[in-house]
Amino acid sequence: MMTSFFDQFASPYYLGIPLIAIAIALPWVLYPTPSSRWINNRLITIQGWFINRFTNQLMLPLNVGGHKWALLLASLMIFLITINMLGLLPYTFTPTTQLSLNMGFALPLWLATVIIGMRNQPTIALGHLLPEGTPIPLIPVLIIIETISLLIRPLALGVRLTANLTAGHLLIQLIATAVFVLMPMMPTVAILTAIVLFLLTLLEVAVAMIQAYVFVRLLSLYLQENV
Repeated sequence: MMTSFFDQFASPYYLGIPLIAIAIALPWVLYPTPSSRWINNRLITIQGWFINRFTNQLMLPLNVGGHKWALLLASLMIFLITINMLGLLPYTFTPTTQLSLNMGFALPLWLATVIIGMRNQPTIALGHLLPEGTPIPLIPVLIIIETISLLIRPLALGVRLTANLTAGHLLIQLIATAVFVLMPMMPTVAILTAIVLFLLTLLEVAVAMIQAYVFVRLLSLYLQENV
């Protein structure tokens, strides 16, 4: 039984072909393509308003140099939200429960922010490793600690997204299994458990959106330190 709980996180295969590629490419098909007309329909208007509002909020603390990342971060945000939300549907697979995929997003983007900082302002970028006014005996220890905290950032990004989505999916499956088991024996308890399951599902919808936002927001904060 415990093995079956974790089967939902295994990448599905069909005729030896991994279906994770389809799961990653599917979100882009769901969004309507903006037209060249002056007046669009309501769906495209709402989509454009959401993207503009999010991009403006994301780029607000950054200077002009960081605005080059607007398209990349906004696209990543929409991609993560869509994949996380689609993963809550029955009989679907959530690619963002795979640590390898999340690290594939986190590590290159974090490394890009570090390289930008080292290239544009190396003194300030290296100055983050040693706080101002540090006593001389503590300088080697603080440099080591700050270096470790810098190198652990991409791992924290990937593990945070993976752990939150994995824990939510496991809770939903455990409670749903309890509902089916209790229904013939204790219908009242099963109904109460089903209500808890519904509330947990609403919470997971919020978590799916919040975790995508946190992932992109932390990347923008790392970028802010280096531009």
